[in-house]
Amino acid sequence: MIVIIAAIGKENELGKDNDLIWHLPADLKRFKKVTSGHHIIMGRNTFESIGKPLPNRTSIIITRNNNYFQDGCLIANSLEQAIELTNGNDAFIIGGAQIYKEALAKGLADRLDITLVHQSFDADVFFPEIDQSIWKEVAREDCIADEKNKYDYSFVSYIKKN
Repeated sequence: MIVIIAAIGKENELGKDNDLIWHLPADLKRFKKVTSGHHIIMGRNTFESIGKPLPNRTSIIITRNNNYFQDGCLIANSLEQAIELTNGNDAFIIGGAQIYKEALAKGLADRLDITLVHQSFDADVFFPEIDQSIWKEVAREDCIADEKNKYDYSFVSYIKKN
């Protein structure tokens, strides 16, 4: 199963200046729990914003640079090649915006795991619009802001409609 996992604002905001635009510890905790033990697929910029391979996951970095190397990571030159490197195991596409857009346009994902942050933000990269004719919401957990999480948010899961 290929899962797109992302946190987005009310206007599909993803980030700004190659960084996250909010801090939600509950989302980071869920991301770690859901992706641990699996392959994670990301673009080079996303990897470089993280700065290192994430523990207990196999990091696959997509780049056009044939000489790119990161210790402890697998390197792919396309999204399709990255998926092949998972050897049929579950994988999570974790960004960035171009990778999300390509995966959705090519119909490569089986599920979307979206953290919807109920706030608008100043951003320079955005998640593609979720096409309700293709995706069906199957689970939602609404959470309110608290002392650790500044914004209201929802964990929303979608699967492809038949």
